[in-house]
Formats: sequence, C-alpha cells, structure tokens
Amino acid sequence: MKAVAVYPGKPHSIHLREIEPPQLDSIPGGRGVLVRSLEIGVDATDREINEALYGNAPTGFDYLVLGHESFGIVEAVGPNVKDLQPGDYVSCTVRRPGGSIYDQIGRNDITSEETYYERGINLRHGFLTERWVDDCEFMVKVPKQLKHLGVLSEPASVCAKAIEQAYLAQQRLQVWKPEVAYVMGSGQIGLLSTMMLRLKGLEVYTVARSRKAGNKKAEIAEAYGATYVSTAETPLDQLVKQTGKPQLIVEATGSSQLAFQAMEVLSHNGALVWTSITGGQGTATVPSDKINLEWVLGNKLLVGSVNGNRRHFELGIQALAHGELAFPGVTEKLLTTRVDGLENYAELIRRLVEDKEAIKVYLRVTSD
Repeated sequence: MKAVAVYPGKPHSIHLREIEPPQLDSIPGGRGVLVRSLEIGVDATDREINEALYGNAPTGFDYLVLGHESFGIVEAVGPNVKDLQPGDYVSCTVRRPGGSIYDQIGRNDITSEETYYERGINLRHGFLTERWVDDCEFMVKVPKQLKHLGVLSEPASVCAKAIEQAYLAQQRLQVWKPEVAYVMGSGQIGLLSTMMLRLKGLEVYTVARSRKAGNKKAEIAEAYGATYVSTAETPLDQLVKQTGKPQLIVEATGSSQLAFQAMEVLSHNGALVWTSITGGQGTATVPSDKINLEWVLGNKLLVGSVNGNRRHFELGIQALAHGELAFPGVTEKLLTTRVDGLENYAELIRRLVEDKEAIKVYLRVTSD
C-alpha cells in the first residue's frame, strides 16, 4: 500500500512509496486495531523532519513514514478489544513507551529516557498511509458528531495538556486563579489554546505578528471571545501596560526568540508554558540578569509541555465538543487547507511550507 515517507537526515526527501500492509495480529494479546486513514494532519514538525532538522527511522529501515496527527475509521479489531468496533472513528496517540518508570505507569508522554519513540517523528512509522495498526491502549474514540474536527484531535491534546500542566504545577501556590492569559502565536496550537482558555473564563489576548485587518486568524480568535493583538501594531511591552502582566502565558510561536521574550512579561507567581519545538541552531540574546532576578524574586514558573497521552487526547476531544457548543462553527474554520490523495504529497508539503495564510494543512486520504 502507499505511504508518504522521508529519508531522515536527507533534506527534502519526502516521497511516495509502497510498504507492506499492516497486520492485525502484529499486535500481541489480541489487542490490535486496524484503521483506515481518513484525514492526516501535518504541521511544522513534519516540515522540519523533511528539512532534516530531526527525526529518525525505525530500526531496520532507512525511511520514516510521516504523519503524527491521525484520524481514521476502524475496520477490524482483535479478539481482546472491548471498547472499539468496526465503524468507530478514532485518533491515535503519538508517543510509545520506553523503559522508564513513567513509561511503565502509562505516562510515556513524560518519559525520563533520552531516547523516545514517536509515530511519524522518531523511531516509529507514522500514519500518513492508507491503513495502520496499533494497540487499542493508544486509540481514542472520536464521537461521530465531531468527525468534522477529528483531524484536530492531536493538536487539541497538546493544548489540553499544556493548560492542565500549568494548573497542576501552580498547585504549589495553594491559591491560583489566573484572570489574564496571553497566547503567543495564532497557528492551530495558539487558536485551540485560545478557545480552551476562553472556556475556562479567562480574559485572553492572542498575540501574533500579522496585522489584524483581513486576518482570518484574528477573526477566529475574536470569535472565541479573545482579543487579537498584532505586535506590528501594538508591541508586547505596550500591551502589558494596557492589560497588566498576564498570570498565564501559553507560547506557541515556533520561535525560540519569542519563547524567551515571553519570559520578560509574565506576572509574579505566573506560569509560562512552552509548546514550541524549534529545530536548528538558532541563538538569541536575552537580558539574562534581569530575567534571573525577576523570576527568582517573583516565584515564576516555566513548564515545557510536549505530546499527550490517551487522557490528554480525551480532554482535547472534550474541549472540541465544548467549544462547538460555546462557539458554534468557529473551530471548523481552522481547517483551511485540504489536499486530497497520498499521491499529492508534494502539494501537501508545498502548502505547508509556502501558504502563509494556512492554519491547518491536512491530507484527505480516503472518504468514509
């Protein structure tokens, strides 16, 4: 069957290839689930893997099948699968267990091992293919009523985890009730985070570079009840004078320089969550003495959050459902850029790289 893959370490090596069809009995214990791909999302991670900034092939292969944002329909299940049946819509978690104690208790999303295993990213093939098989442990059911948003399951899990991590860590303060939040970046992670923070009742400022006029991302942010702020029109320090320092910042810019810049505007007792993954060798100059002083004296917290486990996927899907009720039809506007058919992989990566207006780029593999 067809799959879209790269040769890790070789820049711009994305290609279409034939691979062996997945076998249900390849999953031990009768726990396998065979899924036909419907829609597979791509993002900056896929772009950077194709640029050879990171990513590794599974042992015994010289290629890596791309795709970590999955959505499909179940075609068959093993005899010991109890909660899924053919016809169910599902997404699938990305990271697979290693050998640390965290992996052993089902928290492979926070493995303490240097080597990690992620489908479509590192040492495990991804979902950008016609069909795939995995253990039912990693499958998450998507309600039929949400199938139009199913391809957002993985990014929603990232946002749900990032926000949860901030609130969990801030239990150190005993009383923490943030009122003002900044979301840095207006891509899919930024906008979904905006939605989830608005559902929590926070006053949210979605901060990005693009000007507001005629900006679809700005329209979506404000449809969620947030305030869109263009740094080209209102610099970050000026925004802080208007709003006061935020108690919570979710950084989702994809820029390490902006990630560090966010450290300069956080309030006392505040939490900053970094979600960006930046491949490459970029450097930035920061006022390190000032940041050091203010963060120590201000009891500020920095949390790195990546990946999500099954529960985070479930939280993300719940948030998508809640968002549909609170802001009908808004989230679907993130689905800006669809490409049809695995054979059109070149167009998929072109739109991902070149289309600056795109929010969510995804491939429709088959129809249900």
